[in-house]
Amino acid sequence: MLSHRFFSVALACCAFACSRGEASPNADNSARAKPGAAAATTPATTTAATNAAKPDTLAVAADHGRVMGSDTASTWLLVVSDFQCPWCKMWHDSTFPALKKEYVDPGKLRVAYINFPLGMHANAWPSALAAMCASAQGKFWPTHDRIFETQATWEKMAKPEAYFDSLAIASGADAARQHECVQKRSTLQLVQADQARASKSGAQTTPTFFVGGAMIEGAQPVKLFRHVIDSVLTASTRK
Repeated sequence: MLSHRFFSVALACCAFACSRGEASPNADNSARAKPGAAAATTPATTTAATNAAKPDTLAVAADHGRVMGSDTASTWLLVVSDFQCPWCKMWHDSTFPALKKEYVDPGKLRVAYINFPLGMHANAWPSALAAMCASAQGKFWPTHDRIFETQATWEKMAKPEAYFDSLAIASGADAARQHECVQKRSTLQLVQADQARASKSGAQTTPTFFVGGAMIEGAQPVKLFRHVIDSVLTASTRK
């Protein structure tokens, strides 16, 4: 279960980002995100609360699966993102690999992916649900990478679910479990809780990042992230 909290101190202007706009993100025509109390809880807690008699172990596993980094790292980088946002892909391709190598792999930083599917992107919800289903099997990050890598292929598909299933399966997910999870929308409430909590914390565009006490908006260059992360790490060692 994620134990971090969101911050709302804006660090950079909103550039190189996808705007939420006026459309309300939907999983389909009948399932809408429900902001409010869910924003103050973790996704796993929110989902499990819907079935108190039987805790939702799938949601808990999916919640854990989208975290990367050492358990001993005290500093978090929260990535609020939309798989169909071109600026999110740009950040994933150009900046994330360097941050992973320099901060995550050495155990200095933990990363959590927070879903913020935008209504302007037709396949943002299907991609988020599929990625979190893969996360429940411990295959979030390789599926995450494949979804971004193939964005140009699936972004205009009328029904991309089977394609997303294939990406998760290629990443090592069990085909039957992945298909069932996607068909039942088993991770819907988890994604809704992500979106509501991020929105409440000040995220209006994708990508948005929270690190230490700062919020960074847009696909900013790696130099800016290094400056912020180094500042947070230095401050934490002085406490």
